[in-house]
Amino acid sequence: MSTAADLRTADRSDPDPAGTGQSVDDSLLHDRSMFASLKNRDYFWLWIGMIGSAFAMNMQLIAQGWLVYEMTSSPMDLTWVTLAFMIPQVLFSLGGGVIADRIPKKPVIGLSPALNGFATLVMAIIVSNGNVTFWDFIWVGAFNGTVMALSMPARTAFIPEIVGERLMFNAMAFNTASWNISRILGPALAGYMIALLADGDTTSTFGVGMVYFVLSALYLISAFTVLLIREPGLPHGSSNKSPLKDIDEGLQYVLNSAVVGGLILLSIMPFLFGLTINTLLPAFNSDVLSGGPDDFGLLMTGMGVGAIAGSLALAKMGNLRHKGWWVLASGAAWGLWVAFFALSNVFWLAVLNISLIGFISAFNMSMNRSIVQLQVTPHMRGRIMSIDMMSHGLMPLGIIPIGWIAETWTVQTGLFVSGMTLFVITLVLACFMPRIRAIDTGYVTPAERSA
Repeated sequence: MSTAADLRTADRSDPDPAGTGQSVDDSLLHDRSMFASLKNRDYFWLWIGMIGSAFAMNMQLIAQGWLVYEMTSSPMDLTWVTLAFMIPQVLFSLGGGVIADRIPKKPVIGLSPALNGFATLVMAIIVSNGNVTFWDFIWVGAFNGTVMALSMPARTAFIPEIVGERLMFNAMAFNTASWNISRILGPALAGYMIALLADGDTTSTFGVGMVYFVLSALYLISAFTVLLIREPGLPHGSSNKSPLKDIDEGLQYVLNSAVVGGLILLSIMPFLFGLTINTLLPAFNSDVLSGGPDDFGLLMTGMGVGAIAGSLALAKMGNLRHKGWWVLASGAAWGLWVAFFALSNVFWLAVLNISLIGFISAFNMSMNRSIVQLQVTPHMRGRIMSIDMMSHGLMPLGIIPIGWIAETWTVQTGLFVSGMTLFVITLVLACFMPRIRAIDTGYVTPAERSA
């Protein structure tokens, strides 16, 4: 059995750390700078495209969240809109994993933002004409969720093929940062657009409609950047098995691996009880803080600022030791700070706490997903990431009861229960996961991976 030092040495000397049959730029293999992965041309354009899509999604979150709550005044209706986006991830993510492992990844990645751009353009026309209904948000959410489910496994599995395994923590940190950069500017832009164009009348659909036109353009820009990527992301060998056999192979892989299965389970818990804050934030802003759309945007911006800091921290500290303990500790801290946020009665304290949530969540998710990818053989990455993504679609199991608590009692009560549940469950799981606690660098040799 190789030592951790042996693993790190082997990683530095491997010209093809991803096992793709292609060489990663040798100069980048030894680059320890914070921005090492962005020096890779293909990853740079992939990252720019992710920023465009992330901006569109975060602006959409603000636009639809505010308008739905203005139309219905119901936390549960906010929950149903979120469910429309999440349920397709449960239904179709495994199919997306099979696609990622069977066909070239580049066209899959390019087609998804183009489809979302078309759907949001249709929604922009509907909203601008003033004919929007609650069910319009349901169908566009379901469409966006389906496209994401079928394409995201390919996008995620594409990253180690581009940058190699040694830069995975750095690249995944910036992958998370692409989403969280959009949390800084996207929500603020959407909130101010609604406030400015509607002259403060948030019941008017004009401002929200203009936001949808902008995010449609962002989706299309994201699709264009994929054309600039040279690497096609070819599948690793060919499969003569049926798609169902491929799916079963992926599921068995997860069930038989204490590390991969444990990490995916640990990533499910925050999606059940940590991200409820995203769904209930419009209600918290309105009912607890008495805030308007610009205040809502600032809260989302605060989360984004924290998340950027968390992503950059991991990008800089990607080589830190004892990563298993870091995953467990950050998961527990995530829950604790959601509970602290629920107790925030003044705006500045809410911004501070949600910023800390952003920091912790970005650090936790980036590290968890990086370790998962490094534990999996290249030809299985698409399917394993699809299982990881499908598990995140289980978020309704947490949102529904927490949304019910918020509706029956208060939004604060719902968020406090949600945060403390995540905190306690993570501590309990930590006691029964010695293989996770033992993870050090996160790197494994091919021999260890197949053992």
